[in-house]
Amino acid sequence: MALYITDECINCDVCEPECPNEAIYQGQEIYEINPNLCTECVGHFDKPQCVVVCPVDCIPLNPDVVETQEQLMQKYYTITSSRNQGE
Repeated sequence: MALYITDECINCDVCEPECPNEAIYQGQEIYEINPNLCTECVGHFDKPQCVVVCPVDCIPLNPDVVETQEQLMQKYYTITSSRNQGE
C-alpha cells in the first residue's frame, strides 16, 4: 500500500526531504503523498522514513491503494530505473 498524510499534519517539513522517491510534496493545505511514487521505502529502507520522522503520527497506510510487497518492489525498480536513465 502507498501511504498518505492525514489532516493532522502540522506542516513541520520533516517528511518531504526524507522520501527517497520524492513522493511527498506540499499540497494546498498540508503535505501530500503521490501514491504512484510511494513504495513505503521498499527497496531503500526497512521502514517508511516519513513515518519514522513524523512527530504527530499522521502517515498511515492508504486503504485506497492496496499493493503487495512484490508490487512495491516492482514500483521501486521502475522508479529507480527511470531516474537512472535520466541522468
